[in-house]
Amino acid sequence: MIQVNIQNETSRLRAVILGTAESNGPIPSLEDAYDPKSAVHIKNGTYPIEADMVKEMEAVAEVLKKYEVTVYRPRVITDCNQIFTRDIAFVIEDKIIRANILPDRDEEIEAIRYIWEQIDPSKRIILPEECHVEGGDVMPWNDYIFIGTYSAPDYSDYITARTNMDAVIAIQELFPHKTVKSFELRKSNTDPRENALHLDCCFQPIGKDKAILHKNGFLVESEYQWLVDFFGKENIFEITKEEMYHMNSNIFSISEDIIISERNFTRLNTWLRDKGFTVEEVPYAEIAKQEGLLRCSTLPLIRD
Repeated sequence: MIQVNIQNETSRLRAVILGTAESNGPIPSLEDAYDPKSAVHIKNGTYPIEADMVKEMEAVAEVLKKYEVTVYRPRVITDCNQIFTRDIAFVIEDKIIRANILPDRDEEIEAIRYIWEQIDPSKRIILPEECHVEGGDVMPWNDYIFIGTYSAPDYSDYITARTNMDAVIAIQELFPHKTVKSFELRKSNTDPRENALHLDCCFQPIGKDKAILHKNGFLVESEYQWLVDFFGKENIFEITKEEMYHMNSNIFSISEDIIISERNFTRLNTWLRDKGFTVEEVPYAEIAKQEGLLRCSTLPLIRD
């Protein structure tokens, strides 16, 4: 049995599901793109190739092994993009919650069933159908659960709107002792620089009391301001629109002082080292072309 345990984003990682880029399938057609950034690369002929992405993911696997983290991988499904495991499920406390994601992606959930079945059945949660949620929008942070959402009436017009208020309410009911704080995110189907696909595309807590933030990812300024006040201005690394586009907030913590980051994030990585973090740099720029990075492709199961 696997006893899952996640209280926050940064405690020492012991077990994780890392996605796979093997048998990733052909380059999608433009109408099949799930997000505006992939669409740009499909149009420009710069969509990433499988061999490069496999290499990038193996670099992450190596870093995780170096820190003695147990690494699970999804069962490989032929011609299926299985990189972003964070989308399909997430853990809060001792429960694993299956995400209700785009229907085309049900297969990806099947690929981690062998892990799901090793968890106590009473700790496996499947939310009601009307609750749309993806793990990139959900961040446990000790007494809080931060959730990115989009609640405007045109929700269904946005393929980039992935988590609705029904899911926010359901998660609050599952964890009544936590404070669930939701944030309205800026959505665009066409402009990747104006689209926060998930909360972790414009915000991520790091260390004990710090955070990476991008103001324009938030639709409501007071909600962004709440985070600034919560972490304290001096503890925040504010990223630019260009840095958000390259997914600078989507790094991944192995512990409170060890972070896996993309090697091209020069400004961020310098700041992190100045703040005392150990930064493990990996190449991940090809995977980033699909509007996801290190946090998106990891599903933490156990943190101390």
